[in-house]
Amino acid sequence: MRALIGRILVAMGLVSLLLVTPASPATAAEDDILDRLLAIDGVSLIQEKPVAGYRYFVLNFTQPVDHRRPHGKTFQQRFTVLHKDTARPTVFQTSGYNVSTNPGRSEPTRIIDGNQVSMEYRFFTPSRPDPADWDDLDIWQAASDQHAIFKALKPIYSANWLATGGSKGGMTATYFERFYPRDMDGIVAYVAPNDVVNREDSAYDDFFATVGTEDCRDRLNGVQREALVRREALKATYADLAETEGYTFDTVGSLDSAYEMVVLDYVWAFWQYAGTGECANIPADAATATDHEIWDSIDYYSGFGFYTDQGLSPYTPYYYQAGTELGAPTIGFPHIEDELIRYGYQPPRSFVPRDIDMRFDPSAMRDVDSWVRKNAHQMLFVYGEADPWGAERFRPGHKTTDSYVFTAPGMNHGANVAGLVADERELATARILEWAGVATAAVEADASKAKPLATYDAKLDKRDLKREPMLR
Repeated sequence: MRALIGRILVAMGLVSLLLVTPASPATAAEDDILDRLLAIDGVSLIQEKPVAGYRYFVLNFTQPVDHRRPHGKTFQQRFTVLHKDTARPTVFQTSGYNVSTNPGRSEPTRIIDGNQVSMEYRFFTPSRPDPADWDDLDIWQAASDQHAIFKALKPIYSANWLATGGSKGGMTATYFERFYPRDMDGIVAYVAPNDVVNREDSAYDDFFATVGTEDCRDRLNGVQREALVRREALKATYADLAETEGYTFDTVGSLDSAYEMVVLDYVWAFWQYAGTGECANIPADAATATDHEIWDSIDYYSGFGFYTDQGLSPYTPYYYQAGTELGAPTIGFPHIEDELIRYGYQPPRSFVPRDIDMRFDPSAMRDVDSWVRKNAHQMLFVYGEADPWGAERFRPGHKTTDSYVFTAPGMNHGANVAGLVADERELATARILEWAGVATAAVEADASKAKPLATYDAKLDKRDLKREPMLR
């Protein structure tokens, strides 16, 4: 009897095996995506994190310190992979700063319903060579980092690729395209400044003279001026904060200079992060506002912790680049008497430790600007109407192909495709889908039918603008 039962069970097992559909090659490949990634020379796993609908990996990639000497010294560069399907297109995203190790989707990734690779910019810790030769931090070396990662991953993610980023990340995507124009199938650059002539910054002064309403501008200017009028009283509050938090001021030289820098950043920071909708939060009459109200308003939008050694240290690579290639804005303060300003709007050199040598190359941005004007192909630039960084922007020339510059009405440094007016939003979405190779025939025939392919996910798609690394 037992033998009979055994034979029946074996037979049932054989039948069940016959009924199982063999895994397709694509399914098998998806099952071992981590193995495939780790089989790439130079890739190692830091950790995998769970996320619904994807697999998410934080990885290291071995990069040359100097891509002109590929067999020389190396360093470990962090990057992440938000994996959906090797058959889907891929978005190469970078902030231009540290990489987030928590899963999230950029807007193009949601639009095309694809994979996302995100890279930490070189010299942002821990992706910094040791010892660090700061001459190895430039836009070509960083673009070459992206190129190397793209080449390593392309055999796995063989569908179309787009590069994207916001703020310094938008600049990074643009520079990547300039130096490696054959890698990507499209570029989506958000709020990317383009400081072609570093000494000519009148566009920013024009912006601040007209942005928003006159009442809002007057409120902001009044609070900024009043903070300098009350410098000594409010510096005492700052000193107490510094003692409590352990802040030091070696890089900028003194608490007094840091105080002024925070105050002079106030109006810019308001428009970068907030906008007209928050004007009612600004004291209407700064002269009669309390010290507490002035302090709180400056601190909320500009942040008294930023120009401390502790606040600046994570941004040293950015300020180094701003002072060697990217350029940085200089703005005037016509509403403030000269005697109230002791140091003025400081250049990037003031925010980098003195033991790091800096030399500015004025040709770097001229080269990129000229290339975009003459050679842009399948590039989309999105700016915010109320964002000061959009005062100097990229402008593809009339002979370039399939490239666009759109401005989102009323939006700040968080401007995106979703914030564009309807016809521009539809066109931008359609072009992104087309560049990624996933546009339907209906979308190709009528851009108004273009919609993001993935539904909104609050965990993956929600943005907290003030917590994102951005230009200062």
